[in-house]
Amino acid sequence: MKTVAVIDYGMGNLHSASKALEYVAEPDVQIIVTSKPEDILTADRVVLPGVGAIRDCMTEIIRQGVDEVVREVVDTRPLLGICVGMQVLLDHSEENNGVDCLGILPGDVKFFGKSLKNASGERLKVPHMGWSQVSQTQLSHPLWRGIEDNARFYFVHSYHAHMANEEMVSGRCEYGVPFDVALTHENIFAVQFHPEKSADNGLLLLENFLKWKP
Repeated sequence: MKTVAVIDYGMGNLHSASKALEYVAEPDVQIIVTSKPEDILTADRVVLPGVGAIRDCMTEIIRQGVDEVVREVVDTRPLLGICVGMQVLLDHSEENNGVDCLGILPGDVKFFGKSLKNASGERLKVPHMGWSQVSQTQLSHPLWRGIEDNARFYFVHSYHAHMANEEMVSGRCEYGVPFDVALTHENIFAVQFHPEKSADNGLLLLENFLKWKP
């Protein structure tokens, strides 16, 4: 039996993510929601979800030792970061007056701003909430298999990723400003949107993750 560990550090949308993974998983794949390092380190794949304020997320990640577990995981097996679970992989976030993150991927998390406008000059609401198109910058990446370029995914966020290395960007979106929404490097694939809330395209991305062999 293969296992996929969804990391529970008290700040993730665990039920939705685990149920979506169970829906697309093969019969020989077990989805477990766990905070135990031994379960995470022996799983075949790992999902790092996250919702809420990034300072609270980082506090719990460090308090529970999830930071060291994640560093070990990314060297040896596939990891999928979702929403704040993507943001914590970067160097630093502007949220909560500035928070240092895990620094696994080179980049920063920036605020959309209070005067965000679209191309027509109309004011845009923050948080960015709802369905938006994602432009695939790495069309051949296995996690995009079967998903059309510019497919729509579901977002809820006020802060966005800005990567230092363009080669690690697999998808972009625009909401007043262009920003990076899908990141990839070696065993890591991480997304700002919520695949578990993104209907068929989101389920297909999760299914692709379960089959991915980086």
